[in-house]
Amino acid sequence: MSMAGCALCEGPGGRVVVQAPRWRLVHAAQEAGFPAFYRVVWQDHVREFSQLASADRQACMDVVVAVEEALLRHLQPAKVNVASLGNAVPHLHWHVIARFDWDSHFPGAVWAGALRSSDARRLDEVAARLPVVEQDLRSLLAAQGGSSPGA
Repeated sequence: MSMAGCALCEGPGGRVVVQAPRWRLVHAAQEAGFPAFYRVVWQDHVREFSQLASADRQACMDVVVAVEEALLRHLQPAKVNVASLGNAVPHLHWHVIARFDWDSHFPGAVWAGALRSSDARRLDEVAARLPVVEQDLRSLLAAQGGSSPGA
């Protein structure tokens, strides 16, 4: 079910990496300064995690965990932030963001003010490693019903 006027019902919310019947994984490229910023978006318009059936909650968290593990494995960030806010877009989605001790906002939140300038070279190095992260995720999430766009 979808909701008219909801950005995540009417659009993907980023570049789709993996699509499944109940969820999609998108790369949030518009989040400047954070190249490894992903969202796990629940397909149906649901406002709160607690509104999902138990099996759906487990399926959703399995995807979030797979993304976190892939980011840790391939990028070795200082931390992976996981958040489900939904204040601006009240459609269930999880942010999964690799954070580095050199990023412009660390240790603050990505939505806080910058503490230093972005390091373009390091950002480019992380971005260059994302195809491997995403191929790993496509393989891992295929077992959970996910497929690559256009597949």
